[in-house]
Amino acid sequence: MKSFYFAAAAALMLCGCSQDKQAEQAAVVEELPLVELGVASVQDVAQGKSYTASVEADNTNNISPSAPNRIKTITVEVGDHVSKGQTLVTLDAANLEQLRVNLDNVEREYNRAAQLLEIGAGTQQAVDQLKAQLDALRTQYNNLKENTVLVSPISGVVTARNYDPGDMTNGATPVLTVGQITPNVKVMISATENDFSKFKVGTPVAVTFDAYPGETFEGKISRIYPTVNPSTRTFQAEILVANQQGKILPGMFARVNMDFGTESRVVVPDLAVVKQTGSGNRYVYVYNDGRVSMRRVELGQRLGDAYELISGVEDGDSVVVVGQVRLADGVAVQVNR
Repeated sequence: MKSFYFAAAAALMLCGCSQDKQAEQAAVVEELPLVELGVASVQDVAQGKSYTASVEADNTNNISPSAPNRIKTITVEVGDHVSKGQTLVTLDAANLEQLRVNLDNVEREYNRAAQLLEIGAGTQQAVDQLKAQLDALRTQYNNLKENTVLVSPISGVVTARNYDPGDMTNGATPVLTVGQITPNVKVMISATENDFSKFKVGTPVAVTFDAYPGETFEGKISRIYPTVNPSTRTFQAEILVANQQGKILPGMFARVNMDFGTESRVVVPDLAVVKQTGSGNRYVYVYNDGRVSMRRVELGQRLGDAYELISGVEDGDSVVVVGQVRLADGVAVQVNR
């Protein structure tokens, strides 16, 4: 009878130990972070990029005399359209008039010396000296005339006016600035050095302006600068935009949209990407065999509710999309099925 009681007691003890272990195991499972998973997959992603910049004139001329002089008239205002050869500014002509008088006197002396030489009453040396003096004065007069009546060397629009009639020019600041805006304007953009090989001169681009919502203008890459800024790791490219009607003006805000085709990229749900506190680094937790590993990723484009990844995660990886708060590299987790 005693042996029966001992056997029953032992059975009860074993049963109690088994229940305790099961309870401990259940508690351990309950303590594991609960996560939900998504899948990383390779997709064809359009490689378009948009750059912002301001419009510049295709060609810019600063209208200024070669020497300081007093302004008499300015015939245009900022925003006026001007034609090539149009008179824009006239300056004080006192020096020009004095030089013209000297030029007339020397020209008369030269003609008289030439006539005397023909009848044998003069010398060739006198004629040559007067001819050299006359040529020098003519050059000086023509140069001063060009700097007394200032004309536009191009057709365009006045983008700056820095003086008023009566002011004295100082030589450092132009009186006017004229920008050529037809048939083209240009936009300068900065792109990352990773895209340098994608830029080709002549590549067509689409350009939009806030001033003309809903309209798209044709452009093309006209120049690629062969240097990279070491501090920003960017290079510049010049975009030439057709502007036959002159609607696009210098200073307008522009968006340049580049199409680089498509590439196969790993795409993950946007909820999988977490930002490390105190830095700009992004991470994704990849699940494998009950544990997670923390992978630093390089983001590409946002694609609705997903992200294109340049690096960090492989096709088919299971990624955590819910429950990252309690996670760290190598932590065991339980998956919410």
